[in-house]
Amino acid sequence: MGGWGVRRARAGTPLRGEGEAAPANRAERTGAPRIPSALPDPALPHPAVPAAARARAGRTASRTGPLLAGLLLLAACAPPAPPPHPAPDDLVKAATRRLTDACLADRGLAPPRPGATAPPGREERVADALFGTGPTELALALPTGYTVRAHTDGCLARAQQQLYGDQAAWFRASVTVNNLRPLAEARLGDDPAYTAALARAKACDDGDAGCVRASGLPQVRARLEPAVLAEVRAAHREEIATYDRLRDRAAHRATAVLAAVPAPPGKGHPPR
Repeated sequence: MGGWGVRRARAGTPLRGEGEAAPANRAERTGAPRIPSALPDPALPHPAVPAAARARAGRTASRTGPLLAGLLLLAACAPPAPPPHPAPDDLVKAATRRLTDACLADRGLAPPRPGATAPPGREERVADALFGTGPTELALALPTGYTVRAHTDGCLARAQQQLYGDQAAWFRASVTVNNLRPLAEARLGDDPAYTAALARAKACDDGDAGCVRASGLPQVRARLEPAVLAEVRAAHREEIATYDRLRDRAAHRATAVLAAVPAPPGKGHPPR
């Protein structure tokens, strides 16, 4: 840890005071400190310094002083470091929020805010405008038994269409990619060792981590899951490629959206 100015002793090297004699010129812990023999006795006069050497020292000091002052001034006036560039996912989230807020404002609705309470009936109106109404137009059934659905007529669907360019393709790709691990879990159920360990773990009381570890389930999952997850990824390589392509497009579009679409007015702006 050189940054703290502390040197660690190498392995096998005794520390001072532990098996090694202290140097002869080290001051004792108590009593008057001894003056190292290498230093001149303060009671004796110092040797004379030639006049030429004193003149050179004076010129060096006179040049060094203004230089140090200038460097300190430049350091004080230097601009602060620029903030880190936002991550692509953060850009997409911010642009989606900007677009959905503008869409709700166009419909005379105030965007929902955490902790804010909406008048009776307004929360349902905002949810309908944001997520859409009526029968869902998009649906994807997963091998796990679940079906994910989405609308195409709400403010969120409009924002996704603007950012990703193809809301339906993004829906299919994102739902698949976000469920790769549950899909792998479903395949693990075909392995007898996994099903036996899972049955033992389910017999444990809630919160009994020791019982779950003793069931062997964590060890079996750690052994089998990487290969199964790789198989699932290979089986859905097209959806993964579509996901990456559309996400890159959305991140590129998000920068333009944040620059072009103004943020809605803040508190105090009454909805129409």
